[in-house]
Amino acid sequence: MQQQALSTLVAWMRLDSAIAAFHLELKQRHGITGLQLAVLHTLAERPHMALAALRKGLDMHAATLGQSIDELRRLDLCIVRTDPRDRRARLVAITQKGLDLVGAVPLAGPNRLRQLETDPARLDRLTEALADALDLFALSEKKA
Repeated sequence: MQQQALSTLVAWMRLDSAIAAFHLELKQRHGITGLQLAVLHTLAERPHMALAALRKGLDMHAATLGQSIDELRRLDLCIVRTDPRDRRARLVAITQKGLDLVGAVPLAGPNRLRQLETDPARLDRLTEALADALDLFALSEKKA
C-alpha cells in the first residue's frame, strides 16, 4: 500500500507542478489567470452568453466570476452589456482582442479537453479519478 501511495503522490506532484508552471507562464506572457482563460474559452464558443449561465456552466461563485470578468473587461478581452430582453440580466461577449489571445495561448490544461477528440470512456475515467483525488485528499466540498 505504501508504494502505491508514494506513486500517487509523485504523479499528483508532477501534475500540480505542471499546472502551476502553465499558470505562471500564462500570467507572465498574457497577463491573465487560468480561470480567466477558461472564461475566454467558453465565451469564444458563443457570440454572447448570460452572466448567470456562464457562472453555472463554469460552476463558479458569483463574486469570483465577477472579479474575473471585471479584469477581462479592464484588459478589453470581453464586454458586458445589459440583456435587452431582461434589463436585470447581463450578457458577456469576447472581444476580438480576447479571441486573438485565446488563439495565441497554447491549448493545454483542462481547457484542452473541450477540443480534444478522445475516447469518452477515457474522459469518464479521468473524471472519476479526479473526484477520487478530491475525496482521498480530504479536499472535497462538504455539503451542508
